[in-house]
Amino acid sequence: MIPELAKASVLMRDRSRVEETIQAMQRAGPDALQVISDFDMTLSRFAHNGKRCPTTHNILDNDLLINDTCKKMIRELLNTYYPIEIDATRTVEEKLPHMVEWWTSVHELLIQQKIRRDLLAQAVKQSSAMLREGYKVFFDRLQEQQVPLLIFSAGLGDILEEVIRQNHVFHPNVHVISNYMDFDQSGVLRAFKGQLIHTFNKREGALLHAAHFRELKERPNVLLLGDSLGDLTMADGLAHTQHALTIGFLNDQVEERKESYVNSYDIVLVKDETMDVPNAILNYITTAPAK
Repeated sequence: MIPELAKASVLMRDRSRVEETIQAMQRAGPDALQVISDFDMTLSRFAHNGKRCPTTHNILDNDLLINDTCKKMIRELLNTYYPIEIDATRTVEEKLPHMVEWWTSVHELLIQQKIRRDLLAQAVKQSSAMLREGYKVFFDRLQEQQVPLLIFSAGLGDILEEVIRQNHVFHPNVHVISNYMDFDQSGVLRAFKGQLIHTFNKREGALLHAAHFRELKERPNVLLLGDSLGDLTMADGLAHTQHALTIGFLNDQVEERKESYVNSYDIVLVKDETMDVPNAILNYITTAPAK
């Protein structure tokens, strides 16, 4: 049905259920579909040629925006908290306070740096941030079929928007929920807007944005893409789901986390830096069945 699902990097707990769901979604067609996706390391690459690619937060690691002391402190926070985030032996409840500490500390450091809004585009341009191979097909197909794409990110919304804008895929069907910077009248960062979104509180974020999901109540089928177990709660704002298919990118610490990902996501993509599988599924769902 979809040859890409036979790739060695694709893991599925229940192949027949996946195929049934995809077929049901195809029968309902693109008008019944919405896509919800994480951004960092899901739509953007985890690595390229063996080198880690930056997250939206890491893009700010630029002399234009922050000084060396701040860079060093942000790296130290990453070295402290990232191993906790991906630790397969800890529960989400155990990780929660650490994630809040991490995000809050980074945001406080960024505010102290008085970051200028007019330099963000240049910082994105100079960074090594990359979207996954095949991203254009993904974004363009959703736009052509008028399927709404919600990007739900614990990263920085201002940077995320700039990345997709510079890649020419910030189409009208794209809606973003993320951490947005609050700039003063002279365009200098003074705070962050709204409630903090981190890796493991996306359920609360989804419920806060229930109005967005209500607008899409005529679209009961959901394709969800993430790279963390916390991303599975991104659709919790939906009151009514008929069919949901979840795709998880397992980028790092594969052996330690493989079992929990396979038990949680319908499809797991191991160290796959492309959008080949989501694109193949999307193409199948949005192509009318042969009569």
